[in-house]
Formats: sequence, structure tokens, C-alpha cells
Amino acid sequence: MADFIVNSTRMAQPPHPFYPLEANIVGYLANEFSVLQLLGLFAAGCALILGFTLVLIRAHNPRLPSSEKATILWFVLSGTIHLFFEGYFAYNHASMPSMQDLFGQLWKEYAMSDSRYLTSDPFVLCMETVTAICWGPLSFAVAWFVTTQHPLRHPFQAMVSLGQIYGDILYYATSMFDLYHKSVTYCRPEAYYFWCYYFFMNFIWIVIPGILLYNSVAASAKAFKALDQQPERNVSNGHIKKTN
Repeated sequence: MADFIVNSTRMAQPPHPFYPLEANIVGYLANEFSVLQLLGLFAAGCALILGFTLVLIRAHNPRLPSSEKATILWFVLSGTIHLFFEGYFAYNHASMPSMQDLFGQLWKEYAMSDSRYLTSDPFVLCMETVTAICWGPLSFAVAWFVTTQHPLRHPFQAMVSLGQIYGDILYYATSMFDLYHKSVTYCRPEAYYFWCYYFFMNFIWIVIPGILLYNSVAASAKAFKALDQQPERNVSNGHIKKTN
């Protein structure tokens, strides 16, 4: 009788398409939007953010080089995704399987490549929370520093970029550890979930931050080298004097 009750309870639970198939995903509801609708809305939102940002850049500092404008666009888009999209996950992680708003359905679509987002996985939750709280606001700060050519631009750009790379490496590493050490996979077997969602959409946050980190380190090294080549000076009564 007890076995019948247990089996009936298991059968009553709604099925889900995520891996591993035995994952306990409580309250799962299938998405109402199609994959094309979700991806289209996400792309349209990103395009709107980038377009509005570009208008503000041209109004505030139109003489910025194209590379600097691209850097600003990157940090604004990153800040928006970190703070609002990933922050949404951190806040709603416990009820994510049943969320039916746009962000909730986007996360459930992404979870096809990593079901940890639907099970309140401790690492994923902590990593996304730190990303939302720290790298989200700081990304907007870096965008402003680049726009105004503030001297803190490169220290903060290096810090945010390194944090993004570090988080991504740990994200990959923990998943691969479970796969090869525990034989647990969180991704569906279809190749595009792994290569498009899991690999490509995260690898972007290694490649671009890697380039920006290199640029900041090179700019800092160049600045210190130029400072070292300046004539030695003494400071007296608040005034800088050249030594004889």
C-alpha cells in the first residue's frame, strides 16, 4: 500500500524535459512562448538597450573613438543583464520552475542546457547573486567612466572583467566536474543546447572581458612607465619642485 502511494505521488508530479531526468523540479510549468518568440524578444530588448545607449553617447561625447563606444555598449548591456536578468534569477530562484513572465520563461529555456537554474543549486545561486550585486552596478560605473574619460576607468574595467572571467571559469568547471567525476549531466543531449546556450552564450563573457582586461593592464603599465620616466620631483609645502 505504501509503495502504491509513493508511486502514485511520483506519477502525479508533472514531467519535465530537463536533465538529469530524475532532477527534482518542483512546480514546473511549460513555457507559453515559443523558442523563437523568446529569442526574438530577448534580441529586441538588447537592440533597444544598445540603440538608446548609443544615442546618449553621441549626445554626451560624440568624439569618442568607435572602440570606446563599443566598450561602453558592452558594459551597459552587461550591466543590464547582470543586474536585472541575473538579479531576477537570484531573487526568484525558489519559484523559477513555475514562473511564466518573460524573464522566467527565458531562464527555463536556458535551463535546457543547465538544469541547475531550476533546482536552486548553491553554486549557481551564489555566483549569480554576486554577479548581480557586484558586477551589475559596477558595469554601469565603468560605462560612465569610459564616457567621461575618468581616471578610474581602467582599474574598474580590469576588476569587473576579471570578475566576469573568474565567474565563468568556475561555472564551467563545476559543471564539468559533476559530468566527469560524478557522471551527472545538466544539459539535454541535443547539441545546440550545449554549444549555443551553455558554451557560446557564456564564452562571450570570457573573450570580451579578456580583451578588456588585457587593454586595461597594458594601459596601466604604459601609464606607470611614463610616470617612471618623468624627472624626479620633491613635494614641499604642497608644491612640486624639480630636483637639481
